Amino acid sequence: MAPPDLLSSDEDRYEVYRVYRDDYPCFHDEASDTWFVSRYADVEHVFKNPDFSTDMYEWMIEPAHGPTLLSKHGAEHSRYRNLVAPFFRGALLEADFMPMIEAQARSMIDQWIADGSCDLVEGLSRYLPIKVIVAMLGLPDEDHPKFQDWYESINRFVSNINQDPDIIAEGEQTRVEFQDYLMPVIAERRRNPGSDLLSNLVTAEIDGSGLSDIEVKSFTSLLLTAGGETTDKAIASLFKNLLEHPDQLEQVRNDRSMVTMAVAETLRYSPPAHWIQRLPHEEAELPSGTGTIPAGATVTGIIGAANRDERKYTHTDPELFDINRQDLPASSAFAANAEHTTFCFGRHHCVGSYLAKAEIEAALNIVLDRTENLRLADGFEAKEVGVFLRAPAELHVEFDPVESE
Repeated sequence: MAPPDLLSSDEDRYEVYRVYRDDYPCFHDEASDTWFVSRYADVEHVFKNPDFSTDMYEWMIEPAHGPTLLSKHGAEHSRYRNLVAPFFRGALLEADFMPMIEAQARSMIDQWIADGSCDLVEGLSRYLPIKVIVAMLGLPDEDHPKFQDWYESINRFVSNINQDPDIIAEGEQTRVEFQDYLMPVIAERRRNPGSDLLSNLVTAEIDGSGLSDIEVKSFTSLLLTAGGETTDKAIASLFKNLLEHPDQLEQVRNDRSMVTMAVAETLRYSPPAHWIQRLPHEEAELPSGTGTIPAGATVTGIIGAANRDERKYTHTDPELFDINRQDLPASSAFAANAEHTTFCFGRHHCVGSYLAKAEIEAALNIVLDRTENLRLADGFEAKEVGVFLRAPAELHVEFDPVESE
């Protein structure tokens, strides 16, 4: 009997994952020529072990982005990462960008707060990350629609599992359009740097070495899409999870120290991206003893399956959303040693994890501050959709507005 088809099946995604973990923890899918692994220990190994590379990104994402941090290795990767990472964590993030994030969220919420109802996807999660990124880069707010279009085009390219030629052509055209737009801006920031993120990127140096114009452009393109779509999905899923568990929503409302745990549990329970791929340079045996991956094969680590593995999460049933679970420390949930697989591990741990944390937590806190009796709209059923990226496509809510101070 063959394993369920992950790409065409519309049945309960997490039930498919359970079947994978129990009966097909490592298998080769001939249609996609990919090895799927689903148990936590194996996915962790694939992401952490330096023998598993990101070489496949050269053809998977570089035609749309250009050369990025994701496909670099060794000293080159370390140099690139060390140049960009400081702007997405710690005091720099708090002092320079947190007020901007909160201002963007408040501005969006102001548009619908008096109505007593809204779609939280259309009214908040879908556009907030891109608005934040445009503002962080110091680019005109009126250019936001361009960035939204580019962002959606590149995401279609990255998610183009069936290799539709029209989507490929669109993604490559987007790379050209984005480069034509941004390169003159990069040149101007080199001449007249300010305090914005783009200026920080073009002036950053380590031992006299900085980022080239193409590296700045490609990183900005990657930030736009990887930081936009996943944060959008995480915000939508966070609200869905809490609205479907009103007791936990009220716990968070009354004790804001639980906000970070609610975000961490959402990243585990319903991650925005459900798998990440790697490529082993040598034959690799999985730590669970369930299979051996051939050298040069594409390996898909199924994040959505690993994050619900009962072999890993033993305190509370991992199929339950529980912000009080004791086997997922909030203190490390956004670091490279997190107890979930959503941000990957090791050298390719998501460089923007703390930026995502700041955006998601700001969105939740401000909505809670501005509403009472927040609930799903009468008769509305929230549904997670998508293949590679998953979250509610819409999230209709009702509430009692609270005037801002």
